[in-house]
Amino acid sequence: MITLSGRRTRILAAATATAGLVLVAACTSSDDGGSGSKTAAGGVELVKAGQLTTCTHLPYPPFQAEIDGKVQGFDVSLIDLVAKNLGVKQAIVDTPFENFKTGAFLNSGQCDLAAAGMTITDERKKNVDFSDPYFEATQAVLVDKGAGVSSLAEVKAKGLKLGAQAQTTGEDYAEKQGLDPVSFESSDAVLNGLRTGQVKAVVIDYPVVQGWLKDKANAGAFTVVDNLNTGEQYGFTVKKGNAKLVAAINKALADAKADGTYKTLYEKWIGPYDASAASPSAS
Repeated sequence: MITLSGRRTRILAAATATAGLVLVAACTSSDDGGSGSKTAAGGVELVKAGQLTTCTHLPYPPFQAEIDGKVQGFDVSLIDLVAKNLGVKQAIVDTPFENFKTGAFLNSGQCDLAAAGMTITDERKKNVDFSDPYFEATQAVLVDKGAGVSSLAEVKAKGLKLGAQAQTTGEDYAEKQGLDPVSFESSDAVLNGLRTGQVKAVVIDYPVVQGWLKDKANAGAFTVVDNLNTGEQYGFTVKKGNAKLVAAINKALADAKADGTYKTLYEKWIGPYDASAASPSAS
């Protein structure tokens, strides 16, 4: 999803950025951290006693979004498992996209980890440490049914306005194909741009599109015309050198896949279980 590209100069369309840090959710274990020590199970050092603090950017369903007043989603549920193993609760902080480029809030000690449907890239590895990959993602091209196109190539050939979420691999892919996508601040803004006719097509992670098309109105108005296998794998990030937390995340992921919890969560948040997408090989 989010990339390291810093060359954005266009004004973001329909911007909905959150101003500052907002603690938006707390879930999982009822353990209150005991004595208030910042050292959790396995010797993992936390930025705040009694909680595993996660940086994300909202909304990005089905990975994280506020539902009924609570932040929920696939990523949230997986990190809940990590927090439970550490004997603490998870607390989620909504942060702007740019902080994922450098790991700023990890380095400043405001978050323990970042979880936001993030693609593992070599460029990012210079700034943060990744967990094992936990999801293989593809990009989808969703168009207005009246657009009269059947591929991204036709979107380009007809000169139709294309939308993408700012600073994402979808946007980067479109640019590499010679397109000049309209940048939207969030996935919700991308969908709104399509609904209101600001753009006639969008490129974004396929699981996001799957979630949109569960709504009958969206399914009636829009259709997927391309599914682009860009070789993307998602991972969670921590401050460089935080090996114990990386190990804790990887253990929770491995255990969840072994005992069926991962499959259950996948089916709950994403859809019919896809073993190839669910079990990417470590990069």
